[in-house]
Amino acid sequence: MALEQLVAKAERIGVIGSPSSTNELALDIMASAVNKKLVGELAFFPYSQDAYTNYALGQITEITLRNIWHEDPTMRSLIRQRGRVESISERQDTHQGQMIISAVFANENGNYRPSILGTVPATGTPIYLADDEILKELLSPYQSQLFYLGHVYGSKPKLPLWFKHFDTGPDGAGEAYHLGIFGKTGSGKSVLAKMILLAYMRHKRMGLFVLDPQGEFSLDLQNTQSQPTMGRILHPALVKGIGRTVEVYNLDKFCLDSWELFTELLTEFGFFFDLGIKAADYQNVAAAYLTDYFRESRKHKLSAIDDDALIAALEHLHKNVHRIYSGGAGIERVQGFIQEAIQKSKDGQYVALKEKWHNVAKFFAETGGKSSIEAIVKKALTLGSSSRPVIVVDLSKRPSGISTGVWDEKIKPLLIDAFLGVLIREAEYAYQDEKSLNTLVVLDEAHRFAPQERDNNERKQRIKRNLVDAVRTTRKYGLGWMFLSQTLSSLDNEIVQQLRISFFGFGLSMGTEFRKLQELVGGKGEYLKLYQQFRDPHSSFDTASREYSFMTIGPVSPLSFAGTPLFFNAFSDVDEFIKSNGLTIQSKMF
Repeated sequence: MALEQLVAKAERIGVIGSPSSTNELALDIMASAVNKKLVGELAFFPYSQDAYTNYALGQITEITLRNIWHEDPTMRSLIRQRGRVESISERQDTHQGQMIISAVFANENGNYRPSILGTVPATGTPIYLADDEILKELLSPYQSQLFYLGHVYGSKPKLPLWFKHFDTGPDGAGEAYHLGIFGKTGSGKSVLAKMILLAYMRHKRMGLFVLDPQGEFSLDLQNTQSQPTMGRILHPALVKGIGRTVEVYNLDKFCLDSWELFTELLTEFGFFFDLGIKAADYQNVAAAYLTDYFRESRKHKLSAIDDDALIAALEHLHKNVHRIYSGGAGIERVQGFIQEAIQKSKDGQYVALKEKWHNVAKFFAETGGKSSIEAIVKKALTLGSSSRPVIVVDLSKRPSGISTGVWDEKIKPLLIDAFLGVLIREAEYAYQDEKSLNTLVVLDEAHRFAPQERDNNERKQRIKRNLVDAVRTTRKYGLGWMFLSQTLSSLDNEIVQQLRISFFGFGLSMGTEFRKLQELVGGKGEYLKLYQQFRDPHSSFDTASREYSFMTIGPVSPLSFAGTPLFFNAFSDVDEFIKSNGLTIQSKMF
């Protein structure tokens, strides 16, 4: 059906009023629509510009009521006594709306091209409610590229979005994007991230690499239930229906592969502290000496570190302790600890050092077909495959013998840093070979690894530096990043500023969070009026009525090229999500 016919059938809710400008349009709401819920609705109006019919679309963010008679002091006194004045109250009310124009399309002989609101339409120009049919007609050339995450906020039409791969071509963006998803715990950001991952999975030649500190994504991908649910939308059957394969790696499936990491882990486990080397600087020097020793001697394999290697390490430190300490007392004290440890180890007695040595060695053992970090990263970045595997690194399972505190604060950051180092290095190699990686890296709990404030943990500081450097440089390599964070203000500002596409869920409407949001969205505050109306999903009476609302900015929709925010409610029904995006469930699991 032609767009003119669809417009003729559309519901009229108002007209353009005065005063209006290309920046702000005043909407006079018609009497027939004043009792309708209009805030959040996607509306449009046709108008003439440069001899073409143009269609401007946007969301209504606010409705105001004016009755100039009620504002008169004399009438207020009368109303105070009577409550209302029949000839004035309600009958003289005027309702005005505020509308954010997010997209304009020019009808050039049946082809709808992006345009701008370059003139102010005449007063009385009718405003209509948009629906799915009108959006489908306007975006008919791009239907194959569209993906839906939910409905327009507070309305029925589905909000068309697109998630293009980072290479060239009809479905490509031509460059990598950095994305951010923010919201309090329970705001729905993890489910939204999973839906976005499914959108990117449709591009078979696009690489996807997920660093999963909490196991949120890997839990979905190892789901044994026959049918997906909204909470576990990243289901193996859906992934296979798209035609992608997934490989999940935890500590049982990958091993570390450098002597630097080995000695750093020894430091984190307190190996050098037990030798009497108390100061952190001296521990780092001792670790550096051991690294050089193992790398140069080549007598011991990193994949098979045994007690002989322990004795060799202790003897080497005993010989070189004078290079760590300048004072005689410190040298004698540490040498005494080392000699005692060597003797007990040779006599077969229990030594706490030996236990820590073996705990660290487990991370490097190539048993059970483990893959190295470099091999895993290369598998994710390998170009040319008709369908690249989706790689998920699950860091949620803590090995036995390691406390939760040590695992979360020391070991997990070290592992993430190791993966980041290889990712960035391989990206640089690909760029030198003039190749675009066309890969998205997802990092959950990003605020823990790249906080705004300086962290006393040197390892976390290094991760932060690597991530900040990555968002600055890897975009030109075709390597994009998606950061998930519970807060906006606590994530490093440099990373936030580099994000091209952002989603904001409930929980950022107060204090420093809201001020940060204002900086990112810009405008005069009118854009955030609708965001401030978001309800806490958990304030609903039951789970079925929960609404997960989001505001998004950036080139994520054909309706957002004006740079203004869009608002939507994410799908809460799994069948609707699957049907809306033409996904299929592959019953045979992989």
